[in-house]
Amino acid sequence: MPKLKKHLKLRADIIKSVRSFFHNKGYLEVETPVRIPAPAPEAFIDAVETGDFFLQTSPELCMKRLLSSGYKHIFQICRCFRQAERGEKHLPEFTMLEWYTANSNYLDMMEQCEDLIRKITQDTGFGGQIEYQGKKISLAHPWNRMSVAQAFEKFSSISMQTALEHDRLDEIIGLEIEPNLGLEKPLFLYDYPASSGALAKLKPDNSSFAERFELYISGIELCNAFSELTDPDEQRERFEHEIRVRRLSEKKEYPMPGKFLDALHSMPEAAGNALGIDRLVMLFADTTKIDDVVTFTPEEL
Repeated sequence: MPKLKKHLKLRADIIKSVRSFFHNKGYLEVETPVRIPAPAPEAFIDAVETGDFFLQTSPELCMKRLLSSGYKHIFQICRCFRQAERGEKHLPEFTMLEWYTANSNYLDMMEQCEDLIRKITQDTGFGGQIEYQGKKISLAHPWNRMSVAQAFEKFSSISMQTALEHDRLDEIIGLEIEPNLGLEKPLFLYDYPASSGALAKLKPDNSSFAERFELYISGIELCNAFSELTDPDEQRERFEHEIRVRRLSEKKEYPMPGKFLDALHSMPEAAGNALGIDRLVMLFADTTKIDDVVTFTPEEL
């Protein structure tokens, strides 16, 4: 219990720092419904049903509708839910920080993400570095960047193309690439294959890749971010593809989020980021188990 109390105090301090960061930059803190009629129909993310609605897997769709309504700088700290996600770094109910910046792209978002975490380390007394599992990690600017293609060349036992052809991209990234990322300094893994960015804008000069990145520190994936896709027709086509994949996998087919697609007609160019608060606290608390940084695990309820 003393360790948990210490971690919960750290958690509260981190969330306080997050709010201070965004408030000082003029972002509006918003709350959107947790129960929604249609989640984003992504092939490998399963929502929890609640009556005729679903518990949100992310506040993404509602927050983008706010962007489309003229709210240019917004953030939210909320609870999200995903079926069958349980492990040392996963909970079926978890806390997400999500924010959106209009007239911005994924490269700008990398800078914002770095600024945010560096501010948290200053506010919580960690200074310019953190120590995780006996290894010191420098947070000095600039942080490292590596494309997914480069990561496959350096760390993978098979090529990225072979991984895509055999539907093993996520498997190889998780088992062979992730453990090598961000060990001495945080690293942005960027430019994912187009098939791995269902809601992300494709690169104008190479549509085989999406303008998406994930941040890794000491092998831990902390966030998922991208330049937002704003073309409603292209987004509908991608959702239809995801629904077909779910159907072939004999998973529940989710309704098409029509109001979200309608809102895309007026959505500005923007970048968005979803960061796992629980994992961030794990990193600062120097623990390998997500159970150590939450008040109750599902098994304790």
